[in-house]
Amino acid sequence: MDKKFDLDDISLVPIITSDINSRKECNPYYPNFDTLTTDDILLIDSLPIMASPMDTVVNTDNSYIYLLNNIIPCIPRGEKVKNDLSIYNFHSFGLSEIEKQLQETPSMEEKEHKFYNYKNILIDIANGHMQRLITVVEILKDKYPSILLMVGNVAHPLTYKRLAEAGADYVRCGIGTGNGCTTSANVGVNYPIGSLIYECRKIKDEDNLNTKIVIDGGMKGYKDIIKALALGADFCMVGSLFNKAIESAGDNYLFNIKVSQSTAKYFWKKGLPIYKKYRGMSTKEVQKKWGRAETVTSEGITKYQKVEYDISGWVLNFKDYLCSCMSYCGARTLDDFIGKVEWQFITNNSFKRFNK
Repeated sequence: MDKKFDLDDISLVPIITSDINSRKECNPYYPNFDTLTTDDILLIDSLPIMASPMDTVVNTDNSYIYLLNNIIPCIPRGEKVKNDLSIYNFHSFGLSEIEKQLQETPSMEEKEHKFYNYKNILIDIANGHMQRLITVVEILKDKYPSILLMVGNVAHPLTYKRLAEAGADYVRCGIGTGNGCTTSANVGVNYPIGSLIYECRKIKDEDNLNTKIVIDGGMKGYKDIIKALALGADFCMVGSLFNKAIESAGDNYLFNIKVSQSTAKYFWKKGLPIYKKYRGMSTKEVQKKWGRAETVTSEGITKYQKVEYDISGWVLNFKDYLCSCMSYCGARTLDDFIGKVEWQFITNNSFKRFNK
């Protein structure tokens, strides 16, 4: 059996010679995605990043901040729409919710939180390997073909293929690798993320599939995201890194005292340490929030992370680092970069040499 690899097990190889003279010649955006400016709705570009559907990362109150920074927000399960941004966000539903709503007859006057009221939806499920999910994808895309559908999570390349063939537009790939997830640590199920991306991309290209690969979980810094894109992920879903931003949806703490978002931002700008609550979405705390009468064993953690930046500052760095890597690899566009970069295996000592 061949060995599988992680992102830390590889490095990207620069092109031998390039006619790119500056990172400014490289474009880190997908063109023609809907997003906003502060004054108007425009058809502009999107970075290959999504904000993870975690209630300590994004909600309907702060989703516009991600959009203003060219990041696609995924609203967590149970969140109700409070503004006019519903057509720009992915909205999350559980599989059982979707199954129940598919059995109902939608009304033109329906005002409740129903999936068919949204342009983009995510069926957010920890185990995306169930036949139930594939069946629901087939039914939903047949009945509501205009809905842009994301599903997952999965941890097998062939499951990505089956969901793609069923009609999913995006598939979230990765189980147990998230910084708030303990599934692999306790259950032992995992598909090393480097191999998962590479093998899903190989299937996508060989079978001419249009379904986008969304790698989800465990991005510890800029280089992880860049490597994931180079291996073939169309998007990276980010949770923990965005929780460390002052604008994230996590509760704010100053000297162990819970404070409002405006208070936290004020004192953070003054140089005082602010900490954000961060939790996995399978914790018992979240299960109770969803109204479950009986909770199951938690496969997530709760912790507190120090605020390190604002979202716009993080994004500025990310764009520069991604464009720099693209220039080394001779790629002017994401289409030239994603899944098309030469890479090599490295030793642990080699990794430690540059992992400063």
